[in-house]
Amino acid sequence: MQSHHYISSAILDLETIEDILVNRKKLALSEEAESNIQKSRKYLNKKITESDVPVYGINTGFGALCNVKISPGKLTELQENLVKSHACGTGDKVNKEIVRLMLLLKIQSLSYGNSGIALETVLRLIDFYNLDILPVVYEQGSLGASGDLAPLAHLALPLIGEGEVYFEDRIISGEDLLRIQNWEALKLQSKEGLALLNGTQFMSAHGVYALLKSFKLSYLADLIGSVSIDAFDCNLSPFDELVHLARPHRGQVKTAERIRRFLADSQIAKSEKDNVQDPYSFRCIPQVHGASKDTLSFVRKTIKTEINSVTDNPNIFIEEDKIISGGNFHGQPLALALDYLAIAMAELANISERRTYQLVSGLRGLPAFLVENPGLNSGFMIPQYTAASIVSQNKQLAVPASVDSIVSSNGQEDHVSMGANGATKLLKVVENLNSVLAIELFNASQAMHFREPAKTSGMLSDVLAEFRAVVPILHTDVTMAPHIQASKLFLNNFTFTENIFD
Repeated sequence: MQSHHYISSAILDLETIEDILVNRKKLALSEEAESNIQKSRKYLNKKITESDVPVYGINTGFGALCNVKISPGKLTELQENLVKSHACGTGDKVNKEIVRLMLLLKIQSLSYGNSGIALETVLRLIDFYNLDILPVVYEQGSLGASGDLAPLAHLALPLIGEGEVYFEDRIISGEDLLRIQNWEALKLQSKEGLALLNGTQFMSAHGVYALLKSFKLSYLADLIGSVSIDAFDCNLSPFDELVHLARPHRGQVKTAERIRRFLADSQIAKSEKDNVQDPYSFRCIPQVHGASKDTLSFVRKTIKTEINSVTDNPNIFIEEDKIISGGNFHGQPLALALDYLAIAMAELANISERRTYQLVSGLRGLPAFLVENPGLNSGFMIPQYTAASIVSQNKQLAVPASVDSIVSSNGQEDHVSMGANGATKLLKVVENLNSVLAIELFNASQAMHFREPAKTSGMLSDVLAEFRAVVPILHTDVTMAPHIQASKLFLNNFTFTENIFD
């Protein structure tokens, strides 16, 4: 019997989300969440019945049209027009896993009872999630300020029989979906369209997805860096605990501890060295990787706050008898965090490429380009070129999106976060990091071959044995691209035996 995750006011964190995704848990509303939603909708209905005072987005137009009063008989049409008119996404289709996260995070945000959504609407979103019916959403279109309006409009379209969805490995129309499932199109009530479209779930879903991958790649950067330390016959003294307790940034201390553990029983690490110092890309791994870890911690905290928050507008406060139009949809906290994470992950790639460069340079007793007959064979000359190309692209992608803003909605929305652009380019940086680390491991494995019979640690030897089962040691020139791809897949499928989110 498949287990469920109950949507409630309990804190949603990275470990919980990964558990939901990996174990394909179904979603259900807790009694508390169901009660919150129903109370909020009942309160809103009562307010609309008792008063005709204009309340933004409930009985008025939107954005610059906020002063246009809408008659009671037109409120459903108003909300459905909102969803249809705002579905202006373009560009590539969003990754299905991210759409799945968007659904989860939107359901979570609507469950607090501050949005005025109808219970039926939330239950339909849960049906979408549980049946793996994923709306087709596009990457471009959000300014990250009035919420992720365009992407969330595409997420909402199938509720009213519009748009498209992924259904059983094909794309079908929202209209066909209703027919196949024998569902009626939802008739959105007052405020519901706005509750669905306002929110930061496009940005935050990208942030969660990138964080899950970044924590794994941060661990792998330490692991692969440790292989490279032995491959380049480096000193272990720069990783001494005393050095890092004298400058105790948490990420730095943790990185040094991890590398000491990875290399604890390495013959190569303990051997007498001719070289007094090592290049920064080896010697300063704790300082550089550690700074990226500290960035991960900051971004994780920001994302955690965001995904456990109400980010639509206006907000309903039953106890205080208030409906307040505010700005919780503004993505600035996310925009800055997503840009920061992109920079931090780009730096892990930067230093990785430098280690790859050193390994192919013919130093420390290693042959030039890590091949037995250089000249006749180019060996590992060009994988370093590839890594260099990728890190150069990362430098372009790491330029902050959040420093830009363009006036929209006829001046009503005069500062926007551009966090959605930060979110989509972050994914490319993370994927690029995976490629650069895969190239470093490819090189480091080859370099370790030339250290034999000297041995690295038992743990790293086991990792290298598994790696070499899919990416062999090369003795002559071969087509390299398939081996780089195999190395990337090895990292993607790597089994973690410890808590990487600590």
